[in-house]
Amino acid sequence: MGTNIVVKPPSPILGYEGLSIFLAGSIEMGVAEDWQIELQDLLKDHSLIIYNPRRDDWDSSWEQRSDNPPFREQVEWELAALNRADLILMYLQPGTKSPISLLELGLCAASRKLAICCPDGFWRKGNVDIVCQKFSIPQCDTLEELANFAIKKKTEWSEEWM
Repeated sequence: MGTNIVVKPPSPILGYEGLSIFLAGSIEMGVAEDWQIELQDLLKDHSLIIYNPRRDDWDSSWEQRSDNPPFREQVEWELAALNRADLILMYLQPGTKSPISLLELGLCAASRKLAICCPDGFWRKGNVDIVCQKFSIPQCDTLEELANFAIKKKTEWSEEWM
């Protein structure tokens, strides 16, 4: 066992070795809880590379336009980290809309590297459940189950390389 490396934007996503996980899901500032910290804590001591898109210096005044450099940098970082990650853990928090997370679900549904926690109360849970069933995406009921899924995957991955 070792410690995790947490990578946040705008830090480079390359240069790390080991199983990498992208934390996809609800981030809506002022609405979504910082569940990424909770999941990082549940995964501590497992020698993982964790791509956490929750940017420490996010500025809500940034125009969400493709020609806005800091916004574009954030989106491109997220797309690159999603692509680079070995495993994508998605949490869709009840009480949020999470349109970008739903977009990421669509982008990654067929990737075979996605696991989702979408509790009752998420406004589009039915849609998420159907997509998960169609694409055989593992679903977990809690963040703890999602963390345990990732730990199991890391164990399986490590055993394949021994």
